[in-house]
Amino acid sequence: MSLDNTSPPGGPGPDELAPSRYAPRVGHLAAVTKARLAVIATDATLRNAAVALSGPHIGLAIICEENGTVAGVVSKSDLIRHLMLDGIPDAPVAVQMSRDIVSCRPEDDLYSTWKIMAAGNLRNIPVLGPDSKPLGVLDIRDAMKGLFEHEEYQERLLFDYVAGVGYR
Repeated sequence: MSLDNTSPPGGPGPDELAPSRYAPRVGHLAAVTKARLAVIATDATLRNAAVALSGPHIGLAIICEENGTVAGVVSKSDLIRHLMLDGIPDAPVAVQMSRDIVSCRPEDDLYSTWKIMAAGNLRNIPVLGPDSKPLGVLDIRDAMKGLFEHEEYQERLLFDYVAGVGYR
């Protein structure tokens, strides 16, 4: 399932703000999300998934069909849980992968995406293009860092405006 950036009829609810056109988007973190991308084929084994997940800063492997579209995902936690219970590293990754995934698009609002990740206790989610092919993986820590940096920038702009310095 994908994030939906449309507001409900009548606008946002009383405790949420409509995303600004100046709000940070997931695509602003493209360099970081692309570096976290680990893709494996549907016919791979859990051993292959372990190799893909052993890279630094990789927490989620995206399993893709032959045409490159996403079939599912497997996390480090999924892999450890399987190996603890079953201990079969050569089992097909398709047995362990999650097929019902939460994903986002580069044009999605970063704050809304972070809220969905936090509410669902998701540490990583795939960033998918319009053709459902993976572009990267968004880590919740990267989302938080992007949001903090945006807030710091907004604070500097407001300070400069109030101080009469002008805009940067």
